[in-house]
Amino acid sequence: MFIPLTDKQRAVSVGIMILLAYSMLTYTINGSKPLGVATDIVSGLSVIGIPLLMWPIFRAHKALNMAYMAARFGEGLLMVIGGLFILSPALEPYRNGIYEHIHIYFFIAGALFFYALLYRTCAVPRFISIWGGLATLALLLVTVIKLFGVQYAPLDALVIPLVLNEVFLAVWLMVKGFGEG
Repeated sequence: MFIPLTDKQRAVSVGIMILLAYSMLTYTINGSKPLGVATDIVSGLSVIGIPLLMWPIFRAHKALNMAYMAARFGEGLLMVIGGLFILSPALEPYRNGIYEHIHIYFFIAGALFFYALLYRTCAVPRFISIWGGLATLALLLVTVIKLFGVQYAPLDALVIPLVLNEVFLAVWLMVKGFGEG
């Protein structure tokens, strides 16, 4: 059954899902297996839910929207699998491998598509889209540098602008909704 949403309901739902997507960090922080399984699955389903909710907003940009949808579905599925891996002692070590070596690329691709779509549609003020796009490119740069074996702690700080952007975006959507504000 399809439940129609107002733009405000859609924006609030997307904002909540953006924040829920970060709940996968709980397992890394506290190591609780039941909570880790639950939060990875909730995170993955949230990541999949965001492009579904954004589909009508991004509808005019079909090819980019489809690429965004594919990247987020891949990312969300990997998160759910990561959560299920926590259940098996034999598979649990592979969860980190999923997040560090596979998931990150789906995340980066999805984020680049997302911020490009936000920019093109003016669904949020352009500074938010530009900030998110630049922060995603910084994460891509760090990820590529790490591929060459460079492990330099200050590089990890380059992820902070993206996290701050996503929290800001989530709050913006919950308070202001879509549009230039």
